[in-house]
Amino acid sequence: MSLKRPLRRAVTALAACSVTLAVTSAPAAATIADGTRFYTPRPDPGAVQQIAELKAAGQRVLAHQIRVMTETPQAVWVTGGAGSSLTASVRTEARRAAATRTMPVFVAYNIPFRDCSQYSAGGATSVAEYKAWVDAFAAGIGSRKAAVLLEPDGLGIIPWYTTINGSQEWCQPAEADAATAAADRFAMLNYAVNRFKALPRTSVYLDGTHSAWLGVGDIADRLVKAGVRKADGFFLNVSNYETTERQLKFGDWISKCVYYGTQGPAEARGHFEQCASQYYPASPNDFSTWALSDAWYADNVGQVSPHRLAHFVVDTSRNGQGPWTAPAGVTWPDPQTWCNPPDRGLGLRPTTRTGDPLADALLWVKTPGQSDGQCDRGTGTGTDPARGGIADPAAGAWFPQQAEELVRLANPPLR
Repeated sequence: MSLKRPLRRAVTALAACSVTLAVTSAPAAATIADGTRFYTPRPDPGAVQQIAELKAAGQRVLAHQIRVMTETPQAVWVTGGAGSSLTASVRTEARRAAATRTMPVFVAYNIPFRDCSQYSAGGATSVAEYKAWVDAFAAGIGSRKAAVLLEPDGLGIIPWYTTINGSQEWCQPAEADAATAAADRFAMLNYAVNRFKALPRTSVYLDGTHSAWLGVGDIADRLVKAGVRKADGFFLNVSNYETTERQLKFGDWISKCVYYGTQGPAEARGHFEQCASQYYPASPNDFSTWALSDAWYADNVGQVSPHRLAHFVVDTSRNGQGPWTAPAGVTWPDPQTWCNPPDRGLGLRPTTRTGDPLADALLWVKTPGQSDGQCDRGTGTGTDPARGGIADPAAGAWFPQQAEELVRLANPPLR
């Protein structure tokens, strides 16, 4: 079963470096400074329509809440386009942000075989096309301040990849070259890190998955291969529902594991599999045991200046009620807990006041109110039994029912 998370539609160089484990350069200084104000893009047309319909029906409180949700800073997703038109569209958003003295958060989501050609299938068709896309994207940002989150699921799902534990990744598309697909993925991400970090005021973060997915050592290994030591760090929980508390702990461990496997004792170099994680010695379902993994890092990494560790950001757009579990006794083949789970709520608002020296920001990355996909819990019916048998909207389309749940169950509540 895949733990991936389908995403949203678009608002719309340097030579690729070799991938090594023995990276000695310190991470780039983060440009998401304390007190940064983030950009709010124009609302989804579906949200505008829903607000108007609610007002017409006399449901003014709910209409106000959804409007507040759309007016909260959130990411701009860029999932396609090419050449000068792509550059122009990115430039437009960057200029709007600059005019309001805010930082836009762009999500680059166009890598070949993205989402392993599932719910959010698409992306560039070749390495060369992807590099050209990155070049055009970067040209649109230019010297303006921005953050770029590179390829959600890009490291969580890698075509034809052999994991750190020697197992084969489930994603094995017939159209991809099994001999080169994984290496191409890392080369493209390194290229993108280099290209965006060459811009004077851009922060860059790579996919760090979330605490209910890959183990710490596995994602740390992938991050290093993708160039995290040249980036500002990584992002967590994008388009998912895991709690902020767990993501902060998970992010700290990943940062320390990256350090352990690249700058730790000589015998530790490259051995990310030795890192403690949410799976061992901690137990993933018992948060009280996570102190056991804290103790491992205290013993094996010790105190390291935050300036020497990779930083991270956390998506809190929909985690106010935490993750969802299927009702007891259901017999769905795949509960798809990541896919439009019912009764979730908005989470903490975007801020740089995270309380964690390694966490640069809490962000709304996934646009709240947009569908995760046409979830059917593995039944093959095309309808969602967790939502009374309705047909969920396609990935990225506005989902009025979910939008209402998110504002009604927001934690903290909307004002």
